[in-house]
Formats: sequence, structure tokens, C-alpha cells
Amino acid sequence: QVQLVESGGGLVQPGGSLTLSCAASGDIFSIYVMGWYRQAPGKLREVVATITSDGSTNYVDSVKGRFTISRDNAKNTEYLQMNNLEPEDTAVYYCNAGTSSGYCWGQGNQVTVSA
Repeated sequence: QVQLVESGGGLVQPGGSLTLSCAASGDIFSIYVMGWYRQAPGKLREVVATITSDGSTNYVDSVKGRFTISRDNAKNTEYLQMNNLEPEDTAVYYCNAGTSSGYCWGQGNQVTVSA
């Protein structure tokens, strides 16, 4: 089993930056993909970005050029660097890992973009 613990998030002004972190523990060798999802009030949870074990990345169109997903295998940690944040990015952000046993989720972190 894999456990995910998130950190980061908070309140930032439009145009600002934030970095989210997600530390994995447990059966980390079963992880084949990691990602970030978000859920805004009244909306469905959506994928933001994913990164595979070989480093291939994908982004939802709305964050391309602004967000960067990365992972540090030595620290078993993935990151989401968010630049030029917009009010529409306000949501609870969830770390996700795909493993041989299924999908695991972090606890979620609130990101609020507001003046």
C-alpha cells in the first residue's frame, strides 16, 4: 500500500506562484504514474498533470506553460510548480498515485488565488 502526504498550498494573489509537494511512502516500487488533480467548488475533480515513472508528462490545456510537474525519485516526492496563477486555479488540489494495487490519494490542499 502507498501513503501520500501533501504540503504547500495557501493563498496567493493573481500572477503569483506556489509549489505543492507530495511525499510517498510504503510500497513505492509499485507506483507507475503520479499526478495532481483539483476540484473547484461545484465542479467535478479534474486531472491537472501527470508524470510517469520514466518522466513523461501531460498537462490539462488550461495550465500548459504555467504549471510544471516533477518528481524526485531519491526523495519519493512529486511536485507541482504553479506560476502565473489565476483565480480560476482556485481549488482543492489532490496528489494521486497509480500503483499495481489501484489508485491512492493525498489528503488535499486548498489553493486560493485572490486579490
